[in-house]
Amino acid sequence: MSRRNKALVPQARAGLDRFKMEAAREVGVNLSEGYNGDLTARENGSVVGQMVKKMVEAYEQGLK
Repeated sequence: MSRRNKALVPQARAGLDRFKMEAAREVGVNLSEGYNGDLTARENGSVVGQMVKKMVEAYEQGLK
């Protein structure tokens, strides 16, 4: 079985991980390095939502 969530740019993995940890801190989710299977879907969703929000804000700032 192949992994489908490979980064298109493997060198970006560390930056994405830092971004994820920053977003988790901002929404109050205790995210740790490695396995986080004890988190709820709501907690995971809030982290992803925060990441998307920040990406949209950065994109909109680039348009100005």
